[in-house]
Amino acid sequence: MTNTLNPIDVQALGKVAVLMGGRSAERNISLMSGEGVLQALRSRGVDAHAFDPAERDLSELKRDGFERCFIALHGRYGEDGTVQGALELLGIPYTGPGVMASSVGMDKVMTKRIWLSEGISTPRYLQMASRKLQDEGALVAFVVDAVQQLGLPMIVKAPHEGSSIGVFKVKTAEELAESVRQVAAMDSAVLCENLIVGEELTCPVIGTGDSARALPLVRIVAPDGDYNYEQKYFTDDVRYLCPCDLPREQEQAIQQMALEAYLVLGCRGWSRVDVMVRSSDSQPFLLEINTSPGMTSHSLVPMSAKADGISYPDLCLQILASASLDGSKAKQA
Repeated sequence: MTNTLNPIDVQALGKVAVLMGGRSAERNISLMSGEGVLQALRSRGVDAHAFDPAERDLSELKRDGFERCFIALHGRYGEDGTVQGALELLGIPYTGPGVMASSVGMDKVMTKRIWLSEGISTPRYLQMASRKLQDEGALVAFVVDAVQQLGLPMIVKAPHEGSSIGVFKVKTAEELAESVRQVAAMDSAVLCENLIVGEELTCPVIGTGDSARALPLVRIVAPDGDYNYEQKYFTDDVRYLCPCDLPREQEQAIQQMALEAYLVLGCRGWSRVDVMVRSSDSQPFLLEINTSPGMTSHSLVPMSAKADGISYPDLCLQILASASLDGSKAKQA
């Protein structure tokens, strides 16, 4: 499929900062994403510069005359509404969802609550504040409740991390208790989730409001079904299928579901929705949304865009051109 993009006046984009690195646990991946974006934008003639908020104060963006920011930060302090809020105060348009959508999207529990309130399917879950799990008796009670409500095996997650950091697949109560302890040590809450057995897919969404659209699905085939941090970024053992080889009607239904989930959270610009399709009945369940997806050589949004006829540099350029501030129309080039 060939996608025709609207012409973009590169000169009108002005001086651009690619925000990369940062202070989150995903710093190294962000540096990889940011470097890819930086080179892609420069290849299209954009006056783009690397900017690491861990090494420079954000106030320097205004001082140095930056007119737009491409957010290639991942995780906390970059994907959770904090840097978005700072850019709002500075008045510098930025890529991706705004303050509220970024904050909600980074919190897997809040995302689930909103999706469920809108009738969007997501796995059953149980969550608890980490401070309440410091007492061993409370931790044991939480483990018992989780087993009773969700069954084993199940998934344990750090609800405010990304890139599969703090994600455990547990098969026994003992493994569950140990995983809960580990997550409680790294996050303010612990999320236990019903394990969905089936096909793992992801669906990028680009655009804003009525112009938003879902890109082709990518099917992820990982060894033993374990799509972890190492496999995401540092091995070639995972197979990615795009086209996903699902029946067309099924793919379209999942794309529509992902698009609805994106809009319900108030997202704009771009994001990526992760999905599991249960083998027993082909029912899709949305796992989470990534509001600043990876843009590395192993990343899934560029793979999907390519299948839609959009090259990596053109994808970066299109996302950059959609940069905006909350409460304003996208400042299109």
